Amino acid sequence: MTDATQTYTSTHADLPGLMGLMTGDEKHGPAATSTLDVLWVLYHRVLRVSPESRDDPGRDRFLLSKGHGPMAYYAVLAAKGFVPVEWLPGFGSYDSPLGHHPDRTLVPGAEIGSGSLGHGLPIAVGTALGLRAQGLHEPRVWTLVGDAELDEGSNHEAIAFAGPAGLDRLHTVVVDNSSARYARPGGIAARFEAAGWSALTVDGRDHEALYTAFTAPHPGRPHVVVARVEPKSA
Repeated sequence: MTDATQTYTSTHADLPGLMGLMTGDEKHGPAATSTLDVLWVLYHRVLRVSPESRDDPGRDRFLLSKGHGPMAYYAVLAAKGFVPVEWLPGFGSYDSPLGHHPDRTLVPGAEIGSGSLGHGLPIAVGTALGLRAQGLHEPRVWTLVGDAELDEGSNHEAIAFAGPAGLDRLHTVVVDNSSARYARPGGIAARFEAAGWSALTVDGRDHEALYTAFTAPHPGRPHVVVARVEPKSA
């Protein structure tokens, strides 16, 4: 597994239509749309995982910590063939596998059940440690968190541990839509850099900038990309 998989023919332009199939209450629309471009670039150009390889020990792992707004995630998974498009209109209904929070036992390709903030990055640290202990040095671990999620102390324990541990297969994307309650001196990237991480801040709607940041070398260190998007409006 050396390259990101691009087996399916859906394009970024198809994503709004796929998201539009999901209706009902409690959609957390802004939380979802803030992540759409990050998710697309990851699944389209970076992650080494496909519907056929989702159980392969050598796959990349993607952990959606920002799981309370999964519409964009489901749309990208459908675009890439992990879940049937026919599932989307049932989003959030009683008998649908696509809940308001993703469930790893129901959603093909989902690595964790998520939605309660502050869990994804610590789980990603444990995943990276587990892969290292098994001698699996090729798989990369990615997690997507929101800026407000960094108000949770569990993330800071994970950040403080991962840098000195040299978890260079660990990658974090922070989608910054100005939701955080507490400011950080120097910004979000500075917090990670202080713990020994490689850090870049880019426009979260610019696909080329995202790809360049996602694939930047960071030998011996975990890597974080802060993806800035428009402030949350609702």
